Amino acid sequence: MRALVVPDNQANSIASLKWLNRPIPEPGPNQVLVQTKAVGLNPVDYKTIEHLDPALTFPHTIGLDVAGLVVAVGTEVTSWHAGDRVCGHGNLAVDGAFAEYVVVEAAAIAAIPDGVSFTTAAGSLCAGLTAYQALFRKANLNNVETVLIHAGAGGVGSMAIQLAKHMGKRVYTTVSAHKQDFVAQLAPDAQIDYRTADVTQRIAELTGGQGVDLIINTIGHPEADLPRLAYNGQLVCLLAVPESIPTAKAVTVSKLDLGGAHRSGNPQQVEDLGRMTRELLALIAAGTVDPLVSKVLPADQIPTGLQLLKDDQVAGKLVATFGAASKF
Repeated sequence: MRALVVPDNQANSIASLKWLNRPIPEPGPNQVLVQTKAVGLNPVDYKTIEHLDPALTFPHTIGLDVAGLVVAVGTEVTSWHAGDRVCGHGNLAVDGAFAEYVVVEAAAIAAIPDGVSFTTAAGSLCAGLTAYQALFRKANLNNVETVLIHAGAGGVGSMAIQLAKHMGKRVYTTVSAHKQDFVAQLAPDAQIDYRTADVTQRIAELTGGQGVDLIINTIGHPEADLPRLAYNGQLVCLLAVPESIPTAKAVTVSKLDLGGAHRSGNPQQVEDLGRMTRELLALIAAGTVDPLVSKVLPADQIPTGLQLLKDDQVAGKLVATFGAASKF
């Protein structure tokens, strides 16, 4: 099979990626083998390349999000069968999804509902599940009325806006001016151009000086968000968390690490990846949320897509498809 790999531990750039012929992997007892139909491209993909884990074995196939057809199952798997349409978010520590076939944990995948394409399913995973986990696993929404979501034009931000609006929240988002038309279709209650506006001041204006009840931070520099929180506010961080947390506002801070479930040693957390995927796909099938796939590339152009992501040239979600159009 053809696979896009980091060839060795010195190949730490997108330009160094190579397509190689590799053996089709065999599923372990609790795994399934999937024939790849579509993959989602994510910033973590190029960041994995640029910051190689020395524990990886090389050549290492990259990619986290896969949608495709089950072609074989492990000896302990009873829930999946050849021909099932499935998708799932994978494990950074093992060979990944940018290949014609990929092995995935049976517990971590979900069936793709009728009417949902492989492309849409692949585009819903890393970003969509991160947004879903932030809102429905990390945050307590019981007393939340206002939400600030950073980077609203990105994959995580655009899904988080939709999910928060679905839950009836008042949503503010930071987004650069040239992407505000794209974000407008999601109907946030306010867009803040972080390049020209004082975000903290604008949040104070929007909330009558109270601050927001919940912030989803996908951009880092979390200390800047602390003054923007209301009393009993919650801060959910994809990257770093604040080094210190002020006690006066009784705020709560949570850390996201979606794929860390695979490396947790906790089967319940791996199963929850599959559960969240099923729940999110149900919302997509119902038309409640949309991963907003904005560009679809043939698989041989995955490196080009990763460079577009790195250069901040993508609004919404980028997906690549495997099939006759690919020229490896």
